[in-house]
Amino acid sequence: MNKYIIGILFLALSQIAIAQDNNDIKLSALPYYSYGKGLGITSPDSIFKLNIRFRMQNRLTYLNNDEEDDGYEAMIRRMRLRFDGYVGDPSIIYVVQLSFSPNDVGAIEDGDNLNIIRDAIVFYRPNEHWNIGFGQTKLPGNRQRINSSGALQLTDRSINNARFNIDRDFGLQVYYLNELEDKLSYNIKTAISTGEGRNWTKEPDNGLAFTGRLELFPFGSFKSNGTLFEGDLKREDTPKLMLSGVYHYNNNARRTRGTIGEDLFEKRDMQSVLLDAIVKYNGWAFQTAYMNRISDDPITVNPDDMSESRYVFTGSGFDTQLSYMFLSNYELVGRYSYQEPHKDIEALTPQTNQYSLGVTKYIWEHALKLQAEITNSEYSYIDSSTSNDWYLRFQVEIGI
Repeated sequence: MNKYIIGILFLALSQIAIAQDNNDIKLSALPYYSYGKGLGITSPDSIFKLNIRFRMQNRLTYLNNDEEDDGYEAMIRRMRLRFDGYVGDPSIIYVVQLSFSPNDVGAIEDGDNLNIIRDAIVFYRPNEHWNIGFGQTKLPGNRQRINSSGALQLTDRSINNARFNIDRDFGLQVYYLNELEDKLSYNIKTAISTGEGRNWTKEPDNGLAFTGRLELFPFGSFKSNGTLFEGDLKREDTPKLMLSGVYHYNNNARRTRGTIGEDLFEKRDMQSVLLDAIVKYNGWAFQTAYMNRISDDPITVNPDDMSESRYVFTGSGFDTQLSYMFLSNYELVGRYSYQEPHKDIEALTPQTNQYSLGVTKYIWEHALKLQAEITNSEYSYIDSSTSNDWYLRFQVEIGI
């Protein structure tokens, strides 16, 4: 009898351990790249688990702009704390992420919230395929946006991610994950959210946002959740490919870029299409993306001051990025981005071409790395005038 009880206890504990390992993997997929386990605390009865993680980005930038004096910019670009784990049951997972750097929090103004909370969400994982989340986190948008900023090859996301992508929002997310190692596989990710972005409390909402993302893996999944970080750090033995597409509809959006941006003077409906492709093989990594946003009558005017306007950033953008990871853990990466505003707003914002070249030394994958980057931006205006800006940047990333 005692042997029977001991056997049952051993089996139960082993299943809890397996669930914990699976949770660590799936947490990194929703939507974080996990460098390790962080600092973990588990209660003696194994009904509570807490992981504590942090990451920090420190950078120095030299700026050379056509219309301004040269200058230097030194800042803490990111300073974040993340807590995750489970309570009561390993299938019930919580994620909390807080941000403290000035750029993350933003300027403090009367009537606005202090944007410390980035993620606060509870996931239920009934099995290895389904993830159901309720709370605030990233929407299943473009691949580069889903990835942590700490998992990028260059020091920032592309200009098109800044203009066209969707970001964090509060709502319900349902994922069906079906990644197989060496076979055709797929993920389906959906969300119904408020559409107003993180920490919105200004007034009740009367419009929702609907998001759907499909990911295809023709040759099977990447090593170590390799779609969640840029560059072929794991040196794929065979070519791996991911193709994905996103459709996002935001009804009665209040902000210039849907879930982010300044408040519009009138609400607008927005539709976005986001397409991605990633290839990794033997140290080489290639990714490309297309983004498009449309909205009828995108320009809104202040009823109290007709000279003041704010507009939905409509138009399209294209990114392409290529890199090679040397055996010495140095990496070379280049990126080209093209951005074209829609004709409705072309008088208000320029067409842009941007070129970036970077060198990264990975000390402990993306968790500890040194990055150097030079970027040139060319702007073409509707009156045929042009301007040219560039910057040189050094950045240190560290985290657990």
